[in-house]
Amino acid sequence: MPRNKARLTNKTENNSTPSTTDNKKSLFDFVTPTEFVNLPTKGRFYPEGHVLHNVETIEIRHMTAKDTDILTSKALLKKGVAIDRMLENVIVDENVQVDDLYIGDKNALILASRINGFGPYYEVKVTCPSCGGTCEHTFDLNELEEKDQEDVEISDNGTVMITLPKSEIEVECRLLTSRDERQMVGTAAKKKKLNLGDSTLTDQYKMLIVSLNGEMDRGLVEKFIEVMPAYDATYLRKTYEEVVPNIDTTNEIVCQHCSTESTVDMPFSANFFWPQ
Repeated sequence: MPRNKARLTNKTENNSTPSTTDNKKSLFDFVTPTEFVNLPTKGRFYPEGHVLHNVETIEIRHMTAKDTDILTSKALLKKGVAIDRMLENVIVDENVQVDDLYIGDKNALILASRINGFGPYYEVKVTCPSCGGTCEHTFDLNELEEKDQEDVEISDNGTVMITLPKSEIEVECRLLTSRDERQMVGTAAKKKKLNLGDSTLTDQYKMLIVSLNGEMDRGLVEKFIEVMPAYDATYLRKTYEEVVPNIDTTNEIVCQHCSTESTVDMPFSANFFWPQ
């Protein structure tokens, strides 16, 4: 909920006509509203000493025209940092670093900024999982909530444990941050430029896996990732997505082509922050 309401005051005494100076001054009496955004992690995964350790909310101010300039900067868009720079601007506490935010928490801030900057309705094309046809669907961003989660056992290091069904190996995983996400995108782009094979999934596993049955040697961990059974790899990915705090971006749709009702994930297209 907004912490303070936007206001524009123009007080006069004895019903006197306000002067030109008063009129000009009143233009800048507007106070940019702020709001507290709930963090999906509730601060539980941040280590002791971190500014967000056990902190459940972050205060952000509503976007301004200057913030939209950041989102449309060709230089920042080319570098892939436009949204990060916008978030840096709107987060009230300067001690909070966007790079250190876990991805689920960052997504919550992005969602809140999109709503207060451009409204809650996001119209985008979605693909029917049944027939493959595309149709327009409007997501009401106000209806998106945090994922339902069962109790997750968190270690002192802010990691989670997942036991693989086929190899029966206990995998210790950490939550990925905004910095990790950017690094993975950069690595994928570099490999594509060098015409190297796509290894997005294994690169992600190498980044999120801390230990295997308590073994932390990076050489052994990465060697196992290369030979991990596909069944285990799929289970690890799905289970990780289920236990890691984030925003549930799915919606029910009825396909305009085959009339099938399906659950689809909200795609982040170019008009999410740049609506038509």
